[in-house]
Amino acid sequence: MYSIFNTFNMQIYGASHADKIGVKINNFPNNQEIDLEKLQTFVDRRKGTNSPWSTPRIEEDKVIFEKGINGNKTEAEIDAYIENNNQKSSDYSPYEKTPRPSHSDYVAIIKDKEKVDLRGGGRFSGRMTAPICIAGGIAIQILEKYGIEIAAYTKKIGSVESMGYDDKEITINECKNLKAPFAITHNDEMIEEVLKAKEKGDSVGGQIECIIFNMIPGVGNNLFEGLEGRLAAALFGVPAVKAVEFGKGTKLAQMNGSEANDPFVMAGEKVITKTNNNGGINGGISNGMPITTRVTIKPTPSISKEQDTVNLETKENTKIVIKGRHDACIVPRAIPVVESCCALVILDALVEEGFIK
Repeated sequence: MYSIFNTFNMQIYGASHADKIGVKINNFPNNQEIDLEKLQTFVDRRKGTNSPWSTPRIEEDKVIFEKGINGNKTEAEIDAYIENNNQKSSDYSPYEKTPRPSHSDYVAIIKDKEKVDLRGGGRFSGRMTAPICIAGGIAIQILEKYGIEIAAYTKKIGSVESMGYDDKEITINECKNLKAPFAITHNDEMIEEVLKAKEKGDSVGGQIECIIFNMIPGVGNNLFEGLEGRLAAALFGVPAVKAVEFGKGTKLAQMNGSEANDPFVMAGEKVITKTNNNGGINGGISNGMPITTRVTIKPTPSISKEQDTVNLETKENTKIVIKGRHDACIVPRAIPVVESCCALVILDALVEEGFIK
């Protein structure tokens, strides 16, 4: 399925338990120098690990280019993939009759009919975000050459909330120097929150904040071509994302205009705003301040507690206990995916407006 970008087409292909998953991109900015080792390191951030929050399913996630990299430079046509080598497909055989709550099982059965593939979540799985990170990792490197840097971190896990851009001005270096689970403060408390849920056979959600630093002003457009809409469309393509907001977001509802407005001031020859309540975007167009967005991630629906479901064959209510290997919290692993989506949108917008050839 092709993506929502204006200047290039991006197709994510494969499924969680297929032989491979990958990304094809047409009309991508070519002749852009890429560090392949740095790209692999970026993709590795999304991998499962031996951490309290992560699935025990560990894949190598080695990026393989069919085409698209000539030497160390991009070509207009890219095809890159990752092999799937650690599947346990038998764990998923019951779900065609008894769909898992809050998973895509039921809607996939309706939509895909006899072609349905529920193994590991099939085409709806969070596994499908790995190819997004391939494309996003390339986009991030291109943007960095133009001075634009993108970084995300955990803002919240369950009831535990870390420091974020609501509390202080966050720098790119602070983001780069974070430790697992990649929050600015309260790391130990967040891990404890995950462990408490995990011990009960449950899971926990949270929030990710992402900041686009050194954004060029004047990029974007009004109404349906606004940067907020384009960023939100990409971010809502990430499985488990249930809310996206910019700047103060929902907190603006309880503020007066005199509090919410961002007054303009001069900083030497540069126009800036005293505050950044609107998240660096006015009227759908970047104003030169950091673009700040917050993404809410729901709890992993795969939990080992007994849950209610239905038997689609007998048309009766029944119970289900989900088996398999699952994340107790997907928030830390989703961070590079959020960065990737933001990078791809910003790259697309800059190419469209002629800032990047």
